[in-house]
Amino acid sequence: MDYISTRGLSPGAGFSDAVMTGMGQDGGLLLPASIPEVGDRLNAWQNLSYVDLASDLMSLYTDIPSADLRRLVDESCATFRDPEVTPVKRVGDVWILELFHGPTLAFKDVALQFLGRLFEHLLKERGELLNIVAATSGDTGSAAIHGVRGRPGMRIFVMHPQGRVSALQERQMTSVLDSNVFNVAVRGTFDDCQRILKTLLGDPAYRKQHSLGAVNSINWARVLAQMVYYFYSGLRVMKQTGAKTVSFAVPTGNFGDILSGYFAARMGLPVSRLVLATNENDILDRFLTTGIYSLGQVSATLSPSMDIQVASNFERYLYYLVRRDSGLLRSLMDAFERRGSMELPGGYGEPGGGIFVSGSARRDETLRTIKRFMEQHDYLLDPHTAVGVAVGERHVGAEPMICLATAHPAKFPDAIREAVGRDLAHHPILDGLSGLPTRCDTLPADANAVREYVAARTECP
Repeated sequence: MDYISTRGLSPGAGFSDAVMTGMGQDGGLLLPASIPEVGDRLNAWQNLSYVDLASDLMSLYTDIPSADLRRLVDESCATFRDPEVTPVKRVGDVWILELFHGPTLAFKDVALQFLGRLFEHLLKERGELLNIVAATSGDTGSAAIHGVRGRPGMRIFVMHPQGRVSALQERQMTSVLDSNVFNVAVRGTFDDCQRILKTLLGDPAYRKQHSLGAVNSINWARVLAQMVYYFYSGLRVMKQTGAKTVSFAVPTGNFGDILSGYFAARMGLPVSRLVLATNENDILDRFLTTGIYSLGQVSATLSPSMDIQVASNFERYLYYLVRRDSGLLRSLMDAFERRGSMELPGGYGEPGGGIFVSGSARRDETLRTIKRFMEQHDYLLDPHTAVGVAVGERHVGAEPMICLATAHPAKFPDAIREAVGRDLAHHPILDGLSGLPTRCDTLPADANAVREYVAARTECP
């Protein structure tokens, strides 16, 4: 499988090179040159375990020998506390896909437990070193750190917006004191962190000199690993219900998680609708409604991992919307970078491409949804999941609606307490963080400051 850049100016790459570089030399995002069609495999896949399904699906996109790929998948899934890895449960009128059974209690673990092991495998094979730079709005940071901590040949630098992640999310990152882990609080927003990340990775000379790589969802391996749970849950729910299609509701700010569902649908999973759910930071909802992608102010919300305006994976979807016209995509992204706004030209169909619908859930609706599910179903939703459920319920139809539960509620105890009036949100992993020593440096929202910080601490060949 060859990988190409959305912007069309980078040479093609194999899977391993695409994973190690993270993004194209031209600043674009890497995509498979073709998408495998698997409609004829669905009956067989319906009865596979998560590990078997992941191994089969990911082998279609990788150049990793099958035995090595199976080992990496086995080791990654062994870190999850549920034998199904990502179980799906009927709750009221919807199905809840629980993605929070990994080491850091967030859906990011599904991909990052795999990616950390994949990096280690490739570095050992190549005799190379890797310095990972990441930006997080909450959960990616801790999941990436726990996927990489202590692994030979790797260092990781994680930027988070100072004061804009939950206290528990911050402690999950900063209490990891391994010598190959560096946490940076940036005095700005997540979008500032993401801009700095893309600046560093978009400098070919600097990236090569310091052996930089990426674990954010700009890395194709993350999108790939997340496709698995769409197939796993969708096929299981269709088997249980006899339905011919399913829909998914996905809380998202960065477009990476729902993009995996989009690729699953393009591969042949019978998906009726992908419901994109945002909080007050609704740039993606506005685009799917109007075709205009325009920056607004970042608002602090109950669901901080979605407090994003510039969705890093949006460019991958836009590439397909403009029918793989890299020249047009470059002009649109250039317009957005210069003006903070761009509009999909006429003649390219619906912004949602026929499969997406969208909506937003504000603070009051999020709190009401958490309270209602606790009272009616004795099921506790975290605020991000509650956003997805609230919007997903508006689109429940004849086919089952699967709502992605992206984090454990214990990561957001203040929101849960406000919603239900009780202190119900606990988990032993998080309770055990209290009192642990932490380590973190603070930097301005300036790419040069972060560039110098990383350069002074990188391990280079």
